[in-house]
Amino acid sequence: MTACPALVFLLSDGIRGHLFQGRGVAGWLSRFTGADVVELDVPRPTGWERTRLFKWKARFLPSMDGAGAVRWIQEAGGSSLLDRAGQELATRNCGENSALFLSAGSGAALFTLALARATGQKCCTLMTPSVLGTAPFDFAVVPEHDHPEKRENVLSTLGAPNAIFPDELERKGWELAQKYPPRETGVRENRWGVLVGGDDANYRVSAEWVRRALGPVLEAGAKADADIYITTSRRTCPEAEEELLRLTGSHTNVKMLFLASRDPFNPVPGMLGLCSRIFVTEDSVSMVSEAVTAGREVFLLRTERQNRGRTALQETTAFLVRKKLLPGSLLWGIPRFDALFSSLASRGFLKEAHYDRLYTPIGTSVSLHPDGPVLNEAKRTAEWIMERWSK
Repeated sequence: MTACPALVFLLSDGIRGHLFQGRGVAGWLSRFTGADVVELDVPRPTGWERTRLFKWKARFLPSMDGAGAVRWIQEAGGSSLLDRAGQELATRNCGENSALFLSAGSGAALFTLALARATGQKCCTLMTPSVLGTAPFDFAVVPEHDHPEKRENVLSTLGAPNAIFPDELERKGWELAQKYPPRETGVRENRWGVLVGGDDANYRVSAEWVRRALGPVLEAGAKADADIYITTSRRTCPEAEEELLRLTGSHTNVKMLFLASRDPFNPVPGMLGLCSRIFVTEDSVSMVSEAVTAGREVFLLRTERQNRGRTALQETTAFLVRKKLLPGSLLWGIPRFDALFSSLASRGFLKEAHYDRLYTPIGTSVSLHPDGPVLNEAKRTAEWIMERWSK
């Protein structure tokens, strides 16, 4: 048995956020151990076939031996996946327990466990899979606001891991500056980034919200003589994007307005490398974690609520949890994410975007934590896996 993985299989369900989490952990493992990283897409059945395989038959995966796992993989349409994994293992002469299958999300987690069982390797899930739970995995990494089980194989993290590597940010920032140049006379420490999310089941980013919430940010940026870089997400509605176009038209200090609906390029790593102050909407939990990992001064922008009835139910559940009438694991929706934001704020990683705070000077460093607290959950996860590998 090797002391650490010689090969990491990163399984993807096609969801970009899940893949980004996995790339962070896999990237740090590769840096620490020299392990090769192989990315593989898992089958994504739909309809009844998905229910049969992913909801019903998958319940028996934890008790299956290698042969049973092979049969499940083949039935789920993963024969080529199994063949590819076998070829990669053979090419590198990987013996038993020398490779890691890694994924985020429930669909990919099923294949992560099955492939590990079929090939005699280890497996890691990021987040709690809905059907399997964390018990069957060698390693499970779960954000603390999801109230993970207290098990030896579970690491509780403050937010989700991500693929932000701080030592690469300067290069990413330089590359973005080539496309969207800041003013030559501008102060590097006085560049602001605005990460705008969009609508989901809980949050709403409307044109009215853009006027009310981002207008003061733009005005404060103009008074501070700051260069401003703005990006939207694929969830930002067309009306909000149009309002952003109108609102920024009169602000010459806005050096970039990048609309995600019109271009697949991801400017976020470059913005984190170029800017010192980052504003993030509360629906974008992953982008909040990325900005914090980058060590920037992060302001949380509160958005509108999607459904008052749904919000009321969430608040009722949160009240019962606070009174200890319900377990914390039943917290859901906005209160669950608020618990994460409160933890980040209490540890000095996050601030609420109140209007009066926007005018405070940022200081002399582009990084908020050059010698202070640093949050890098992907790196910590990789270190934890390595420490536990031979146990």
